[in-house]
Amino acid sequence: MSYITAPFDFDAIQHAAKTDPRGFMAECDHALNGRILRAAAAVAAGAKERPVVLLSGPSGSGKTTTAGKLAQELEWQGIQAHVISMDDYFRTVDKETHPKDKDGNIDYESPLCMDIPLLVEHFSELSKGFEVMIPRYDFKSQRRADGAGRPLRLGNDEIAIFEGIHALNPLLLGENKRSHQKETRIYVSARANIRKEKRIIFKGTWMRLIRRLIRDDNFRGMSAQGTMRLWANVRRGEKKYISPYKERADIIIDTALGYELSALKRNALKLFEVIPGDIERAEELHKVALELGEFYSIHADWVSKRSLIREFIGNGVL
Repeated sequence: MSYITAPFDFDAIQHAAKTDPRGFMAECDHALNGRILRAAAAVAAGAKERPVVLLSGPSGSGKTTTAGKLAQELEWQGIQAHVISMDDYFRTVDKETHPKDKDGNIDYESPLCMDIPLLVEHFSELSKGFEVMIPRYDFKSQRRADGAGRPLRLGNDEIAIFEGIHALNPLLLGENKRSHQKETRIYVSARANIRKEKRIIFKGTWMRLIRRLIRDDNFRGMSAQGTMRLWANVRRGEKKYISPYKERADIIIDTALGYELSALKRNALKLFEVIPGDIERAEELHKVALELGEFYSIHADWVSKRSLIREFIGNGVL
């Protein structure tokens, strides 16, 4: 099952942003909420047989908000949903045993940074109705926070939503040890490109880059230049560890919003003022900034508090 929007039309975006920005934004948010609502209905239909939901997507796809909205929709249907970040299943960093990239540095994009045996065990135990202890990871110290876990047992009409970039990777599912699929699998990403006269002028991938730049600057203490330096490696990791498994999803949700570039333009262009010239994909970054400058601006304060974009600019209610 797939809920994919058609490519956006640049001229239509410009017209809507100029003539009826608030109505345009509401229409886009409503369309995305409809895709999530249909996904929730599919999850609810199979909840008894598949009480574990795996939600995957690349960086900047809006996994956290999508999981929250999905949980809310399910609760309105009488199903209590527990959202679990798979980031809490990272292993304590060990320079000797962690996977390395081609330069010999720790490859933080690799699924082997995860506690795979514990994840496999928890998926199985939760599906059987047993209690597990959800761990908590301290990113500041890059260690598992001992004694800070929380217990979870799924009762009747309850499900667990595990969200993370590697949620669909077969390494984390222990599939070689099981005879059949026991989870509902969801893949989310900003997938809709923007076209002008049949030519792609802005990729969905670039939407995710802008979301990440703004989020990292707002909430993660990382400069735009730092995020840009990571971008090439992030894209390599996506192509190697995430994208190959999207076709394994039962449900695909496009989280791209037609108005988001207009709403994010002012903040994003400030972050693009200094693009490091000595990094991979520098030419691509210049092109992103150039194309972004063509969009008509919408004031970010007009973005709904319930919009997925609030995950990146803040002041949301989810």
